[in-house]
Parts: sequence; structure tokens; C-alpha cells
Amino acid sequence: MAARLCARCLPPAWLCRQAGQGQSRHYRAAVCTELKQPLTIQEVAPRPIGPQEGDRVIGVSNFHAMAEQCITDQKTLWRIPENVSLQDAAVLPVSYGTAILAVDHRARIQPGETVLVTAAAGATGLAVIDVATNVFRAKVIAAAGSDEKCKLAMQRGAQSSVNYSQGSLKDAVKKLVGSSGVNVAIDMVGGEVFLESLRSLAWEGRIVVLGFAGGNIASVPSNLLLLKNISAMGLYWGRYQHQDFAVFSKSMSTALQYCQQGLIHPHTGAVFKLEKVNDAFLHVMQRKSTGKVLLSLK
Repeated sequence: MAARLCARCLPPAWLCRQAGQGQSRHYRAAVCTELKQPLTIQEVAPRPIGPQEGDRVIGVSNFHAMAEQCITDQKTLWRIPENVSLQDAAVLPVSYGTAILAVDHRARIQPGETVLVTAAAGATGLAVIDVATNVFRAKVIAAAGSDEKCKLAMQRGAQSSVNYSQGSLKDAVKKLVGSSGVNVAIDMVGGEVFLESLRSLAWEGRIVVLGFAGGNIASVPSNLLLLKNISAMGLYWGRYQHQDFAVFSKSMSTALQYCQQGLIHPHTGAVFKLEKVNDAFLHVMQRKSTGKVLLSLK
């Protein structure tokens, strides 16, 4: 069976069964039996498979994904190319879907532009670096909270890096690009990091908000938008599934295409066996991981 993603939205890569195949075998699943308590591994009876369910695919599911079997509608499945591994495919949902829409659909990054990426060593940050650098040929400044994370971001394609735990992000960026600023900022931290990213933008710069990993949501100083003709926008990838499915689906098809062509190189931060699902969640919550955390069913 395929590797599984352990993150908030839990989209997995699957090997699916065709309708009518054997369904008597129970399968193991991580089950929540009580809120605020560790998950338990249980043997679960499979439910019948419908006529539109089955193949070697990557998929998105909000529930029942951390298990050896997951049944879902074919609309939220994408066929995995033969030369793409199941582990690489499992990294693509959320992180690369978000990265592609942030870089192309929202920021509309052009070749040669300078892009500031915060939380750069996280799963989405690394995906943004990968897509912006290797597909759109942009110059990326990676911003992260430790020298180790900055080093990883550089290894994954960033041209330069800033450790924002050591001082002003705006001042550090200015030293790298001068007073003109960066063309695009993609922020996942929020709070003061968002504000400094905003102040680091060039004339007609664009900033895309992807999250608030720092825990604080900043208020946008609208005078900065006016003075520099800046565009501030948000991106919630999962919302496109319901509001504009064509865009949502294309982001996944594009991610698989880039992976098949060797343009992007998904990074796995850690892999846990299904029995270690609570350790995997703890690993994510303690921010020990750089990159995507997966559950393996092998």
C-alpha cells in the first residue's frame, strides 16, 4: 500500500481496488475514539466499493485517510504517472497544490523576479521554493527560524536565506536586494513576520498569505498598499475544491505533470509507520519536521 500523509488535511496517495473485488479482509486504521486522547490502531471492516471507485492514484479526503483502505469519489482522485513514486505523490496534495496556486494563479510570478518565502523549511515553504525556482525561474530568498532550516531551504533551491530569529527580516532582505525590495512575498507565519515581509516589497509588489504558523494574525496597514501600489491577497487551497473545482483539480494535475517531467522534487521530512501515528502528530506539533510528514503502511 502507499505512503500516507500525516497533516491537518490528510490527503493520501492510494492503491485503489476496483468495485467488486474482494472486500472481506479487515484493515488497520488510526481511529479517534475520544477527543483529546491518543489515536488507537483498530481492525476495521471495509465498506462496499461503488462503481466509480478504484486504481493507482493520489487523492484528497478529509476523513478516513489514515488507514490501509480509503474509499472516495473518483472526482477527487488523480492517476499517478508510472515514473512517480508513491512517496513523492503523497507529498503533493496541500503543499504543492498550494504552492502552484500561490506562485502562478495568485502572485503570477514572472521569470527573474525575486520572491521572499517565509516558513521556508516547512512542507509548503519547500514546495513554493521548488516551484518558484525550478518551474518559474524566480530568485528565492528563504526566511526561516533557524540556521538549520535556512540551510535546508538553500539545499532545496533558494538563492539566499535569512534567519529571522536573529534580527529584523526587513533589514536582512534590504541587505540582499537593496532598497528596491522583492517583487513577491509568500507568507505562512503571520504577525510581525508578515508585516516585515509587506514592508520588504518593491513597487507594485504582491504578497500572498498562506497561513499563520506563528499564531498571530496581523492587521494590514493599508497606507503601505497605497504608497507602493501593493497587492495583498490570500490563498486557501482547500476552498477551491468547493468554490472552483476546475482550478483545484488543475493544481493537482499540474503538480503530477511537473513531477513526471522532473521539474520538481518533493521533499519528505519524516516517515512514520501507521502504529506510530501519535508520534507523527507530536512530531508535527512540536515543529521538529522540515518538510512533509508521511504515514507508511508498509
